[in-house]
Amino acid sequence: MSTSAKGGWAASGGGGSASMEYVSTRGGTGTVDFEGALFSGYAPDQGLFMPQHIPLLDGDTLRRWSSLSYRELVKELCSLFITAGLIPRSMLNDLIDRAFSRFRHKDVVHLSKLKDGLNVLELWHGVTYAFKDLSLSCTGQFLQYFLEKKQKHVTILVGTSGDTGSSAIESVRGQKNMDIFVLLPKGFCTQIQELQMTTVIEDNVHCAPSLDTTPLPVVEIVVPTGGGGNITAGCIAQKMGLPIRLVAAVNSNDIIHRTVQHGDFSLSESMKATLASAMDIQAPPRVRKETGKKVGKPRRNASSMAICSLPRAEQVSAGRERPQPWKSMEEPYNVERILWLLSGSDSHLIKTLMERFSASKSLTLPEDLHRKLSETLRSCSASDEDIVRAMQRCWEENHYLLCPHSAVAAHYHYSQPDGAPRCCLAPASAAKFQDAVLRAGLVPQLPPEITALTAMETRSTPLDRGQDWAQALRGWIEAMAQWREARGHCLAASGQQGITGQGVTQT
Repeated sequence: MSTSAKGGWAASGGGGSASMEYVSTRGGTGTVDFEGALFSGYAPDQGLFMPQHIPLLDGDTLRRWSSLSYRELVKELCSLFITAGLIPRSMLNDLIDRAFSRFRHKDVVHLSKLKDGLNVLELWHGVTYAFKDLSLSCTGQFLQYFLEKKQKHVTILVGTSGDTGSSAIESVRGQKNMDIFVLLPKGFCTQIQELQMTTVIEDNVHCAPSLDTTPLPVVEIVVPTGGGGNITAGCIAQKMGLPIRLVAAVNSNDIIHRTVQHGDFSLSESMKATLASAMDIQAPPRVRKETGKKVGKPRRNASSMAICSLPRAEQVSAGRERPQPWKSMEEPYNVERILWLLSGSDSHLIKTLMERFSASKSLTLPEDLHRKLSETLRSCSASDEDIVRAMQRCWEENHYLLCPHSAVAAHYHYSQPDGAPRCCLAPASAAKFQDAVLRAGLVPQLPPEITALTAMETRSTPLDRGQDWAQALRGWIEAMAQWREARGHCLAASGQQGITGQGVTQT
């Protein structure tokens, strides 16, 4: 591995990274290693961590990697971003094997080649039938590795619009080193999404529903997106040399589409409830007239929020203002990472832009930055009617059932006049979205694991309208910490080894 002329890495693959570090998109904090970024979540300056250098892969490496299985490809990629000094390569391989051991498909992901050039990459063969299982199963293994090594405990706080919460829960369920608290929007997730969270009866899982809350060919990848995480990963892959063209496909909550097309990174006055509910992101915080304080975003027919545990790590310290746990449900925060990449890692510019956005929830991108964004991404927006038509057409032509989020990507494919083959990412199984399937006049296909959820015991603690959620969460977490500490003293008195330390991580 050698330093490239542009300050990145020229990586041949397989060697592992000797000194990969991470920096904040806003430039107000020093570098941290992978472990530091993993346990920090938001940087202390409110920014998001990104690799200081993006490894650049040569053509020989890409050709060699093209024949690898998904598991082996993940191992190669992770070795570029996690130094062997933190996790030795043999242990890294083992952790990744463990992470994917519960996936139903032997290849972890599966490409279905359908008619009319439509190729659907199924990312939903994990435990919760959603693409978040791919990353969070690995995240859980990495967290547990560091925590066991140092005999520490961490509390994870997760905000979810549907799929993230259950994937995060499954990645850490039953682990003695971690407690997970998940905020899920009551009445906004599908019944199956909620049951996947509230039926996990483990001592370390806590759920709460809430209210408002050769030449290498170039391949076009269509990415259904809400918070922008998957499309950010695609931009990083592009930067590393992967010959792909990216399309950000959104539903009627179209902030990312407007940003790409017009440079308008602004929240709408209200969020539209759509069939692709996990992508319903962009509502601004409402303001209580009597207090002037901001509250969470509106939820349809919601009277409380349920707490399960959310993924995005954040250390909580007294007197320091931090992003609220429901921030990730309000805005596509990963856009900040994309803009940082395209600005040439200009942290000063990104800090200025994001502070302006945080204050007004409205931002017009500088002309040069918008030009780079529109050159990097294409975009489209799909209405519920578009989603239904795409689901119906895919079934009629292929007898293949799309979830509403996957149908957003298929809508883009069907709307293109060229009929060229392209790969549409399928982030979830249609089994989790029965209402959308029925709306399309189709018959839901339910695996036995999904059907069994309705008969299982559930557990959650509601957060009611008007309640101070931040104070309620803090009290709950502190009570759990005191219980853990008392339990540790009991174990110590009986001669058993306990776990020390208490951190809070927000996803």
